[in-house]
Amino acid sequence: MKTVLITGAYRGLGFEVARQLSARGWEVILAARRKEQGAAAAARLQNASFLELDITSDDSVARAAKSVSELDVLINNAGIILDGDDDILKVRPELVARTIETNALGALRVSQAFLPQLFRSSAGRIVNVSSGMGQLSDIATLSPAYSISKTTLNAITCVLGAALKDRGIAVNSVCPGWCRTEMGGPTAPRSAEEGAAGIVWLAADAPQDKTGLFWRDKQVLPW
Repeated sequence: MKTVLITGAYRGLGFEVARQLSARGWEVILAARRKEQGAAAAARLQNASFLELDITSDDSVARAAKSVSELDVLINNAGIILDGDDDILKVRPELVARTIETNALGALRVSQAFLPQLFRSSAGRIVNVSSGMGQLSDIATLSPAYSISKTTLNAITCVLGAALKDRGIAVNSVCPGWCRTEMGGPTAPRSAEEGAAGIVWLAADAPQDKTGLFWRDKQVLPW
């Protein structure tokens, strides 16, 4: 049985990824800041447990890493969007910094902390849930803090992928598309099930030698 840890997994896309992997018989660790909601979400699944984890806190991440002995796949799903329809001409730099701290540096912090467990796996993987809004070749102008944070996350994927390639750990970014979740809203064109499918594929089924890439619907996207 493989073990996966998913950040921000008590609702939305993260929970749907957890549900799909649990249905495959995986051991699923749902990690989140909100203890009550996280524990309730884990109780709804088979082979699932909750881990309290604040990805913006070094101490919280270190404590969480000490409590996990085995890990095959890390899915960095936790994220925030704070700037809505703001544009780059008006967005406050401190809001950009706060968004990067969670969406990009949080993923880096967690990845670094859980590397010892991933090194022990026969086929360790890190999946960073990104967005097409961070795609430099087709950059968006709205929600600049969110877009910049996802571009930064993609850069982390590239560098981590290069650093870990010879260690056998695959590191990839994935765009799930605009999904009907609490963050995506009710008018999004994709269901959470559809968005989660690409994440699950990278976690469980993609070739291990595919690393340092940006994916959507099992296809490589340009950065």
